[in-house]
Amino acid sequence: MSILAGQHALVTGANRGIGAAVVHSLAALGADVTLMVRDRAGAERVASGVRTRTHIVQVGNISDRAAVVRGCTDAAAALGPVSLLVNNAGSVETVPFLKTTPELFMEMFSVHVLGALHTAQAVIPGMLARGSGRIVNVASIAGLAGAPFVAHYVTAKHALVGLTRALAAEFATKGITVNAVCPGYVDTDLVSGSLARISAKTGRSEAEALQMILADARQPRLVTVQEVADAVVAYLLPDAATRTGETKVVMGIDG
Repeated sequence: MSILAGQHALVTGANRGIGAAVVHSLAALGADVTLMVRDRAGAERVASGVRTRTHIVQVGNISDRAAVVRGCTDAAAALGPVSLLVNNAGSVETVPFLKTTPELFMEMFSVHVLGALHTAQAVIPGMLARGSGRIVNVASIAGLAGAPFVAHYVTAKHALVGLTRALAAEFATKGITVNAVCPGYVDTDLVSGSLARISAKTGRSEAEALQMILADARQPRLVTVQEVADAVVAYLLPDAATRTGETKVVMGIDG
């Protein structure tokens, strides 16, 4: 399929998990893809399985504005102006609220919100010149509801959803759509790491920890990375031109 032929997609956090699945899905539809990552070796492994043109940008920290702007400029020089942007880079650490520091709150805000801000400000001028563009922010169900032991993450993801809605409103008449995908717990190494930390702190097995967090979230199972990628890509297709300001929840509820 080549429904996205001629489109240049930039995906942050593209070296593993959700980001890698998004890269493969976009390439399968004919898009050229830039992988903006911290881990170049991981990105090269992902790109090796892609048949369309790819470009890898290594950024030490997505919250480093100068590095992100340079990366977006390099990407445009390599593959043309970015027309599809997926802000996926993120991190999480489980910490009780009373032990959470202001520095951790700022770190989460820098990664999840400022990272998306930097990429969007770098590519939107090109989208305006083109008269069209698509932006998808990978948020979380934590961006729509509360959750224990991750107040810093919840706060940042709420801010990312707010940024999504604000940009959608501002650029609604400019041909640019901005949407958010909000998955529940996803089968990634980030969740595996959280389960290991919960197990170490509580004495529960990781299987018991998983059942506990799924029950708290009212989620029947872990979401797969491909399910999230499918939700992301749906907003990037030509027939999604009228969909903007939405928050798509992906919770692994079959049917």
